[in-house]
Amino acid sequence: MIRIAAIIAAALLGAILIYAATKPDSFRVERSTAIKAPPDRIFPLINDFHQWEAWSPWEKIDPALKRTYSGAASGKGAVYEWSGNKNVGAGRMEIIESSPSSKVVLKLDFSAPFEAHNEVEFSLRPEGETTRLTQAMYGPSLYVSKLMGLFFNMDKMVGEKYEEGHASIKTLVEKN
Repeated sequence: MIRIAAIIAAALLGAILIYAATKPDSFRVERSTAIKAPPDRIFPLINDFHQWEAWSPWEKIDPALKRTYSGAASGKGAVYEWSGNKNVGAGRMEIIESSPSSKVVLKLDFSAPFEAHNEVEFSLRPEGETTRLTQAMYGPSLYVSKLMGLFFNMDKMVGEKYEEGHASIKTLVEKN
């Protein structure tokens, strides 16, 4: 009986491992929000890591979060490193592209709780009296990520945080 249970368990584990291998080799999480403000009022909040404390939902998860800023004060070459509790981990972001009032691209490197290397792009597109803020994270989906994706919905987890951040940005710029 134990032998049959072990064979069934091994077959199920094998099926899960094979299924994970069939998942896409890259991922993309994207959210978009309309904000009643011109792009030039939103852009500084994204293009300057010093401003992120005011709107980034990750900043609120760990009150003891350690932050280090280096490189340029803002825009291309600005660097932000963080180290926090198990919920925010540790890593580094660098602005690798900055187009005034329209786009900011970050290189995002996590070192804990797991290693990952992705890009995050913010784009600002005027739409009449509003601006369409779009935020997307994309990168390779390594096998371990594919496996984790079977049990955790990254689009939902990260997407919800993007939505929180967009709501905070919206509140900050629309109230002024």
